[in-house]
Amino acid sequence: MLIQAEQLSEFVARIFVSSGAAEAFAREVAEHLVAANLKGHDSHGVGMVPAYVHNIKTDLLKVDAEAETVRDNGAVLVIDGHFGFGQVVGRQAVDMTIERVAQTGVVCAGVRNCHHLGRIGTYAEHCAAQGLVSVLMVNVVGHEPQVSPFGGRDRRMTTNPFCCAVPIPDGAPVVLDMATSAVALGKVRVAYNAGTRVAEGALVDHEGSPTTDPAVMYEQPFGALGPFGQHKGYGLAVMCELLGGALAGEWTAQPENLRSHHIVNHMFMCVVDPAAFGGLEKFQQEARAMVDYLHSTTPAKGHDKVRVPGDPERESMSRRLAEGIPIDDTTWQAVVKAALAAGVPANAIPA
Repeated sequence: MLIQAEQLSEFVARIFVSSGAAEAFAREVAEHLVAANLKGHDSHGVGMVPAYVHNIKTDLLKVDAEAETVRDNGAVLVIDGHFGFGQVVGRQAVDMTIERVAQTGVVCAGVRNCHHLGRIGTYAEHCAAQGLVSVLMVNVVGHEPQVSPFGGRDRRMTTNPFCCAVPIPDGAPVVLDMATSAVALGKVRVAYNAGTRVAEGALVDHEGSPTTDPAVMYEQPFGALGPFGQHKGYGLAVMCELLGGALAGEWTAQPENLRSHHIVNHMFMCVVDPAAFGGLEKFQQEARAMVDYLHSTTPAKGHDKVRVPGDPERESMSRRLAEGIPIDDTTWQAVVKAALAAGVPANAIPA
């Protein structure tokens, strides 16, 4: 089915209000999730609603929690999300960091104990809108691992997102936002719900053999996600685990730590004011010229044009704002079930 973004946001916000969230928090989370759908990242969109509602009901997600600075060393901040909505405490943490960057030129922040942060690119785009460069590294804990290390078949980590954004004067920012696994787990969930296959090279079965069947992540005997780019993606995932987890969150995926049905994110974030380097005008000129140079490349066979990171999301958003957001029947029924569990009246659910 296709659903218009505004209607979907209103519905999702109502689910969270019915679950006990304040109106402002509910709307912020709903708009973040729907924006992920609009930008083509359905794995981080409204398909997450059932998990959020479940975690609210089991007191794993604190609907009224806010970000708190627990350590302040000037250019180094440690911020605790107290297991609140990641979209709320994550944005609050970024705002705290942006405010400090105005004084110090650069800030490294550790953001810990957040419920699912959602699409990490949202925070990088928020920094870029203020003319700031950002690098973000996230680990995912609180539940069983799903990603095998390069060369192995056993699950040891999760999808550990990496994101970097650079503002471009008089243009859209360059935003690299990706899971360090071959695909995000949510994309496997979307394929499983839709009854489709995933791309080759993303999954292995319980024997470590390549497969395109998403069921290996949800039905026994379990397989695993692999890292993107073989040893290179694996290496980046390890850095996300050590910086986002061990340093920022003091909580990695190693088995001595809690594993239940929680979704916990920790984030290492470095935000830089380019003006602090002293060559702001030259930086802006070079960044703009380089993006233009890349865009001017003659497309290879089978490609319509050359894109830079962030272009596909903007194209998807333009298309889905006009046409609506596609949601498969299995995902929609799960969202409806979560709405009913949250207390939304059946007659208030869109037909």
